[in-house]
Order: sequence, then C-alpha cells, then structure tokens
Amino acid sequence: MSETTLPRQDRGLRKGAMSGGEVVAQAIANIAPSAVIAFTVAAIYASAGNASWLSFALATVVILAVGYCISQFAKRRASAGSLYNYAAQGLGPFGAFVTGIALLIGCFGIASGSLGGAVYHFNAFLSSIGITIQNTAWNVALALVIGALAILFTVWGIRLSARVSLILEIVSIAIITIMLFVVLFASGGPVVDDAQLSLSGATPHGVALGMVLGILGFVGFSSADALGREARNPFKAIPRAIMWSAFGVGLLYVFAAYTQVAGYRVLGDLGASGNPLDELAVATGMPGWFRPVLSLGITASFFAVVVAPINVIGRIVFVMGKEGVVSRSLGRTHHNQRTPHRAILAIAPFAVLLTALLLGLGVDGMSIVVNVDTYGTYGYMVAYAVVAVAALIYLRREGVRLPLLWPAVLVSVVGMAYVFYVNVVPWPSWPLNFVVIAFFVTMAVAVAWYAYLKVARPAVTQAIGTTETDFPEMA
Repeated sequence: MSETTLPRQDRGLRKGAMSGGEVVAQAIANIAPSAVIAFTVAAIYASAGNASWLSFALATVVILAVGYCISQFAKRRASAGSLYNYAAQGLGPFGAFVTGIALLIGCFGIASGSLGGAVYHFNAFLSSIGITIQNTAWNVALALVIGALAILFTVWGIRLSARVSLILEIVSIAIITIMLFVVLFASGGPVVDDAQLSLSGATPHGVALGMVLGILGFVGFSSADALGREARNPFKAIPRAIMWSAFGVGLLYVFAAYTQVAGYRVLGDLGASGNPLDELAVATGMPGWFRPVLSLGITASFFAVVVAPINVIGRIVFVMGKEGVVSRSLGRTHHNQRTPHRAILAIAPFAVLLTALLLGLGVDGMSIVVNVDTYGTYGYMVAYAVVAVAALIYLRREGVRLPLLWPAVLVSVVGMAYVFYVNVVPWPSWPLNFVVIAFFVTMAVAVAWYAYLKVARPAVTQAIGTTETDFPEMA
C-alpha cells in the first residue's frame, strides 16, 4: 500500500522533510552551547582553574568517542526511535528498552530544567531594561507560556521547530562570540594567557572534575538520530550532524573557557561568579544595549533546548506506541502536520508542569537548571554507555572491523561511568541526593513495566526496537 492511500491519520512521519542544515540545527539546539557557556565555565573553573579549557577539550574527546559509536548505527539504520532502535541491534529488546527509557529521562529532564533557565534569563532581560518582577505567580505563568510555545512548535512541524531552534541558537551564539572576541582582543588584556597555557596551579583531579561538567555540557548532542525517518539522505546527514556538531561545539567551549578565564582574571574569582558574561560585558565597556541583548540571546538558547528534546521525546514514544510498549494510540501522527502529536502531548506537558511547580514552590530558575538537568543527564549517560556496547556487539556480528571502534567504546563507557561515579561518590547532599534517588526509582519502575510486558504480552517485548527503521538500500 502506498503512502498516499493510507488513512490520513496513519500516514506516519513526513519522510525527507529535513535538510542537512535542519538536522544539524536539531543537534546543536539540543546541546544549547550558548546556555552552557553562560553558566558552566565558571563552575568548571572552580575545580579546574587555569586548566578549564583542557577539561573542555578532554570532554570533547569523550563525546566524539560516543558520537563515533552512535554514527556507526546512523550510517546503517535510519530510525525515528533514536538510540532506542540502535541498542536493539546489539543488546536485544531489554537493552533497547533500558536505552529508550534512559533517553526519555534525559530528554524530559533537559527540557524541564532548561525551561527554568529560560524563565531566569528572561527575567534578567527584563531587569536589564528596568523592569523587575519579583513574583512567584509571574514566574509560573512565564514557564507555562514558554513551555506551551515550545510544545506548539514541535506539534506544528519538525521543520518549523528546527528552523526556530537554529535561528535562536545562531543569534545567541553570535552575540556571545562577539563579546568573547571583544574580551580577548579589544579589551586591552593579554591575548596569550601564560597561566592557562602552562596550566598553572591545575591538578589532575581538578581537571577530571572539570571534565564531568564539560561532558554534561554536551548531553543531547546525538538528538539528530531521532530524525532518521524525516531527514533527507539520513545515512549521511545524521552521522555528519552528530560528529560535526560535537566537534564544532567543543571548539567553541574551549575558546569560551580560555577567554572567560583570561578576561575575568582582573575582576576576581571566576568560580564564584553567578553571571560572568554579564559582568564581563560591563567590565569591557560594552554599550548599554548589549546586556539586554545578551540576556535575551541566552533566553533564546534555553528555549531552543526546550524544543529540541521534546522533538526526541515525541519520536521515541511514537515508536513505543507503534510497538505496543505504551498505548498504541500514541503511535499515530497528526493528519496534517505529520508529527507525533499524541506522543508529544502525552509527555511534554508534564515537563512544563514540573518546572512550573518548582517555580511555584519558590525554587530559583538556575537551581532548576542544575538539579533537573542533572536528573536528565543521568539518563543520557546510561543511554550513551549502553549504545556504545551495543555498537561493538552489532558491528562484530556484522563482520565489520573498525580500528577506532574498541578505543571509542572504551572511552565512551569509562567516560560515562566516571561522570556518574563522581556525581554519586561521595553521596551528595540535598537536593542532589533526591535527584539520584528519583533517577533510580524511575528506572526501577520502568524495568518493572518491562517485566510485566514480558509475562503478559511477550510478543510486544520481542518487537521492541524493531519498527520505524529504514536501511541504506531502502533510501
């Protein structure tokens, strides 16, 4: 049966709708480099000091290793289920299920946490133009409005949401990059910072701790793989998007870290700064209009990273619905927009409501970013480690021998395991201890659901991770 003769509501995702640039936009938007630069460099400096740029460089190596493993699947399979479908090829239904749930946790946490960041920085924008609103009800309403807009864009269409994300991220990156160039080259400070190049005062342990935060700054970089059914020439476009977005963003992070450390040296302790970019803008004599533009650009970046993971959530739940892992009604697309609207509307509003609830309880927006994003990051780390192992098993079974595969798998698994270890040992204090417990409880509930399905509906578990997949010869 041809696609045009299918019932309107069952025509599936719109194949070939995404250009290569739009696929890259999805990857970059999920990373949200502008948002990471705005608040992560100072945190890394607190442990890595003059080696902050090195922590980012080493984190980039780890992420490129993960990307290499993922791209091996992306070259051979195009799926709407992202890592969920990939893991099935090497580790079977249970591996696919664990990966899918972990990835959903990752996307849910990053979307919800980033919404808190969007609220915080939009309020900073208002404050910079003389409008200060210290009101809990306002924060809740703002979160609901921004969250609703993000959901609306994802339901309207993947091309629209990707283009909006790309425009917002390009604008925000351009704003921040301009300021960083001013800080480094036009502020009268030294371009060559000997203390950083010699790693003065840095320790291996501090660099390693900085790597943890650096790796967290890349989570979601592989989100383009969820567009396997909608990208043009996905077997080339998606691997390129994964690898080049990680490499390009990694270079930007290294430059941003080097520049912020060099520029902030005369201002005091970068590690103690709550908003270093804003303080650098003042210190370098940027015009008065630049600060609100900077805050608005960071807000845009946070909004883009709310949109991007919701797109991934919709597609993974859509595939799970088609397979019967969740309600089959979620495995259907909008009859006009061809988006997985039911899957999006079943999950995404809860991410928005979580942020609104926390804001209603008086939690600061950036605290939401740190804690809820951490919950999501645990999910991404599990998914990345599992899919790296799955890549090794799958490729060996297929008779593919790649010299870089073993090193990439080793770096991926050890890197993710180390990041997880550093986050839970020693046992963190409140509220991060609750975040760890929440992650384990969520995973335990999901595994219990899998156990139920295996007994009650074995045919469903056998089909996990097998639908919505194309191969190169089908393209």
